[in-house]
Amino acid sequence: MSLRNAVIISMLLVPGAQVVQGAAPAAALEKETDIVIYSDERFYSAFPSVVCRPDGELLVAFRRAPERRYLGEPGSSHTDPNSYLVLVRSRDNAATWTTEPELILAHPFGGSQDPCMTQLRDGTIVCSSYGWALLRGDAASKVPDTLRHDDFVFMGGYLMRSMDGGNSWQGPIKPPPVSGNVTLTVFKEPCPAYNRGPMVESRDGTLYWAVATQSRLQPRLTEVHLMASMDGGLTWEYRTPVARDEKVTFNETALYETPKGALIAFMRTADFDDHTTVARSTDGGKSFQPWEDAGFKGHPHCATALPDGRILLVYGYRHEPYGIRARVLDAEAENISESEEIILRDDGGNGDLGYPWVCAMADGRYLVVYYFNQADGTRHIAGTILKTNR
Repeated sequence: MSLRNAVIISMLLVPGAQVVQGAAPAAALEKETDIVIYSDERFYSAFPSVVCRPDGELLVAFRRAPERRYLGEPGSSHTDPNSYLVLVRSRDNAATWTTEPELILAHPFGGSQDPCMTQLRDGTIVCSSYGWALLRGDAASKVPDTLRHDDFVFMGGYLMRSMDGGNSWQGPIKPPPVSGNVTLTVFKEPCPAYNRGPMVESRDGTLYWAVATQSRLQPRLTEVHLMASMDGGLTWEYRTPVARDEKVTFNETALYETPKGALIAFMRTADFDDHTTVARSTDGGKSFQPWEDAGFKGHPHCATALPDGRILLVYGYRHEPYGIRARVLDAEAENISESEEIILRDDGGNGDLGYPWVCAMADGRYLVVYYFNQADGTRHIAGTILKTNR
């Protein structure tokens, strides 16, 4: 039996994990179990992120809104005036979680989305988000279609910071707009920078953030640009375009720094058959090489390092069978097209799921968190625990 076949067979013996294409590197991962982190049928819970504190405590932040079906509406959506940023904790490597979420922020002007936590080396947690304000009555008809989403108008991005493990938060901090962005906020001001996805703190302490900007209103077209902070997210400056195209929309982006110092941007797209795209900077974020098609479908991504330096990349999959997928890339992300796709979950009820985030736990295992539904039921925060073969 060849080594490659032996590795594939060993992978297929792992409960819940399936090899669907490619070569052997991803066989370094084993799936242990799926868990429920937070679920309450009264609430629509979605878009999580996770960090592991220096003492091993896990924090999972997510956006929670009322389950509108209980209020006589046909369903819940991703815009809600009562969507707030909350978090839960685990002090035993994801075995148990606090049951009552702690509030990060209830925005005074509308609903908030996607609390994206990045933990800095000094322990500070920077959490980015963005919001929507509800237009009541006939107000929506007075706002151009290009500036609103159904009955909501965009408020742009903001950031929160915690220096005590998420017990208290500073903010909201409003980042500057990106030049060339044509979107105005509810206050008719240039839209503050925003995006969904992990930031990255480089070796020199610079905090990088890949933000989305709308360069065209009709039809809508979004680009990704790089912002940088030298003071842990308090202030920001513009650096360079990451990806732009006349036809392809780039938006939700995960940043990762390789051992050689390259910045890798894993980007979600629209008008490109849902393919993941990748852009690379090898000059410290001064410029990015032309974006490339990664060759597979994926909805927002998150990446972290494995013990041997390779990259664990996780992403949602909003096509049948709905679920969560992963790949293991080499340390410099140069083998993306040859990497092996691993199915972590394929039992989702529909495409309203995903947005995974991953971190290493104190015991050396890995926690992938995401939101999920089965049979179109309660949207809840779930997780998958992985370990590496050593």
